[in-house]
Amino acid sequence: MPKKMKSFAIQPVDQTIKPSILAKIDNLNKPKGSLGRLEELALQICLIQQTLEPSLAHPCHLLLGGDHGIEREGVSVSPREVTWQQMINFTHGGGGVNMFCRQHGFKLRIVDVGVDYDLSGIDGIIDRKIARGTKNFLYEPAMSEAEFDRAIQIGSDLVDDCVAESCRVLSIGEMGIANTSPSSIWMHLFTGIPLADCIGAGAGLDTPGIQHKYQVLSQAVNNYHLSNLRSTSGRSQGENSHLSPLSYFGGFEMVAAIGAMLKAAEKHLVILVDGFIMTACALAAIQLYSAAQDYMIFAHCGDESGHKRMLDAMGANALLHLGLRLGEGTGALCAFPIVDSAVRMMNEMNNFENANITKYF
Repeated sequence: MPKKMKSFAIQPVDQTIKPSILAKIDNLNKPKGSLGRLEELALQICLIQQTLEPSLAHPCHLLLGGDHGIEREGVSVSPREVTWQQMINFTHGGGGVNMFCRQHGFKLRIVDVGVDYDLSGIDGIIDRKIARGTKNFLYEPAMSEAEFDRAIQIGSDLVDDCVAESCRVLSIGEMGIANTSPSSIWMHLFTGIPLADCIGAGAGLDTPGIQHKYQVLSQAVNNYHLSNLRSTSGRSQGENSHLSPLSYFGGFEMVAAIGAMLKAAEKHLVILVDGFIMTACALAAIQLYSAAQDYMIFAHCGDESGHKRMLDAMGANALLHLGLRLGEGTGALCAFPIVDSAVRMMNEMNNFENANITKYF
């Protein structure tokens, strides 16, 4: 954990209530286990909320925007101005994230954490800008420790705002051109999977583009390791001067997402984890607090190369496989009706005794 980072009170979910939850699930008027994954989801949500009558009231969606210095190295087919253009588009209700939030009743918060454009006068965008994009991590750390701490705090504070509105379920999305690059590096460093297997097409790179992306990111990782060697040379054995990969490679929107996930886990919210980038943020959050995973539902496995391998490394089983690679949190929002069905099963389905049906197992 970075030295100055805000601490969170995150504990594994209390299992004491588990037998009561399972008894309720098994006594619903259905063959035992016949609702499959819905029963697993119901158990997880009841454990998160410590109740036999779970709720997904007042769902909130955080859309976090930020630009990345590494975009200057041509690692994305999309130029960085698409970040701010899409952020403005979201305020007009014209994005995929807008459509799904409307469909499923999520309150959308659009937040500028580090977009390389002045969005301060745009109605509908919450201004939490740390800087106009991160630095280029091919040559130097993407952000300072102070900027990292601020991003964590921003994410945490946003969740506090949601909790103040009685939110019980949170999804998070991102808008940041080139953010598959830091995601791939985090995946590599935290799982040990070869970097080449963590890098994909992003928004649409061709084969030469993917190879160029690999060369750039491979050099950045080498430079990071060299920086750590230099920073530790001549220091006493017990002195910790290791550069955190979270601040060295991360985007402001990604670190804010980590802060939001950790605060949501602390507050016992159900966390819907979106695609490749948000899964990398979840992986990073789990490196800091392993118990945070208890509160996460992994919504979908997307088309980005390496996503399934990252999920497998976490022991996570995605709900959906729809070939999505839009980002914005759209996969998490698409999965919400399935999660809602699991909760409705617990609250609305009759049991054998009340339905006067013979329990045959």
